[in-house]
Amino acid sequence: VKAGDTVTVHATGVVKETDKKFWSTKDPGQQPFTYQAGVGYVPPNHEAVASMPPPPPPPPQSNHHHSTTPPSGVITGWDQGCLGMQIGEVRLLEIPAHEGYGANGFPAWGIPPGGTLFFTLECLKIE
Repeated sequence: VKAGDTVTVHATGVVKETDKKFWSTKDPGQQPFTYQAGVGYVPPNHEAVASMPPPPPPPPQSNHHHSTTPPSGVITGWDQGCLGMQIGEVRLLEIPAHEGYGANGFPAWGIPPGGTLFFTLECLKIE
């Protein structure tokens, strides 16, 4: 994986502080996640900390409104941690808050303010 590649991964995210899974592409109803490497994501309010809007929640909560366009960028720690990955490689990333969701966290997903994240990523495709 290098900057500019379009990458498809299986991803599972766990909050370090609570040991709770908040997202997995391997859960029923979920699909592998595709993003553009080396882009990062800056939220509309231009916080210094990059963050990624979460993918759509699993059914049944999202039966009536689905996001059809995934974000092109991901949180900084994920973006940097994936560089150099090969197809078929599995990598565990520990992402501190300043490279994840920052001081605000993402309460709807159970990510506390200043939360550290573990992501297990499996590289499926690189374009």
